[in-house]
Amino acid sequence: MLWESIAFAAVGLAVAYAATRLLPRRRLAAATLVLATGPVAALVGGLITRTVLGSDRFLINLAVSVGVAAALLSLLVRSPRSARPSSPRTA
Repeated sequence: MLWESIAFAAVGLAVAYAATRLLPRRRLAAATLVLATGPVAALVGGLITRTVLGSDRFLINLAVSVGVAAALLSLLVRSPRSARPSSPRTA
């Protein structure tokens, strides 16, 4: 179980590192927040999947942990500034 947890956290860190390198800095939250969220999200996703499916399906658990990490990291992406209205309209 310890090695699985380390693998989940390492995969989450890799996903977070890739997100910081591939996305522009103005679109992501702070890099420390992204690099902390990735491993935690992958660890939680992997351990929940391991509890539900069992420990004999490591590759499925790993794939789900990557998906959970990517999903939670996508919540940290900001919308572009040009898409927001400049001022609220009042009647």
